[in-house]
Amino acid sequence: MKLVWTSLALAGMLTATVAAQAQQAPAGTMEKIQSAGKIVLGVRESSAPMAYAIGAERKYAGYHVELCEKVMARIAPKVKLEYMALTAQNTMPLVENGTVDMGCGPTTNNLTRQKQVSFAVTTYVSQVRMAVRADSGITSFKQLDNKNIAASAGTTAVQLLRKYGKDNNVNLPTALGKDHYESFLMLESGRADAFVLDDNLLAGVIASSKNPDGYKIVGEVLGSEPIALLFRKDDPTFKKAVDGALTELMKSGEVAKVYDKWFMQPIPPTNKPLNLPMSDMLKQLLQAPNDKPLEAYAN
Repeated sequence: MKLVWTSLALAGMLTATVAAQAQQAPAGTMEKIQSAGKIVLGVRESSAPMAYAIGAERKYAGYHVELCEKVMARIAPKVKLEYMALTAQNTMPLVENGTVDMGCGPTTNNLTRQKQVSFAVTTYVSQVRMAVRADSGITSFKQLDNKNIAASAGTTAVQLLRKYGKDNNVNLPTALGKDHYESFLMLESGRADAFVLDDNLLAGVIASSKNPDGYKIVGEVLGSEPIALLFRKDDPTFKKAVDGALTELMKSGEVAKVYDKWFMQPIPPTNKPLNLPMSDMLKQLLQAPNDKPLEAYAN
């Protein structure tokens, strides 16, 4: 009889332990934001036209910010939107640990990052190139041998530059800015001969500079990169909701309209257009959405 009671006691203890673990398990993102009544959107301060702060009131806007807002209007319309400024360096850890519920900056989807977070279907495909002074005569990365190059810390452009230098036997000394404005300042002040970044972000920084006509985007394409919204890993319910909303927006033509607004029409603060037409690759992705990582793209 004593053994029976001991077994029952152990069973009760196990049940209590399982229940306690279930209570401690992190809630899904959808459950979390519904309970809190808000969602924290990770944005950028200087990544025009994808995500950036505008004006003295620091209003966050851009192509990816607007897509995030439209997604939330579909999947959780009553939830308050709260914005948190991120950098390229802290985006992964803050999304991974749940401080940020959805990243709305220009983040590349690759296999390494997929170990930390999940990505939605691709909403932009960038091409990594370089901005130079219009009168520099530079048209190829091979001309940058032993010259000074600027890049932003935490961006994939840094790794692509290293690979290009190794493959082509050229020395590409690279200085890292904390953000895109600081990197561009190196080019603007003459401390760098080129600034390497995604073409769309280069266009945004140039458009908001003091002399937009003084710079141009040139050089070989170092890589084509799928850019996507991101959120906590291992949350299939939230991913399904976000992907479903984005797919509906793509099929309805709404994503194309948002793209035209931010890439072809005048945008703040200078009210000048970037004039970057949608690429054929992105047009195809809007017709057949997928979340394939960088490694699936042929550069």
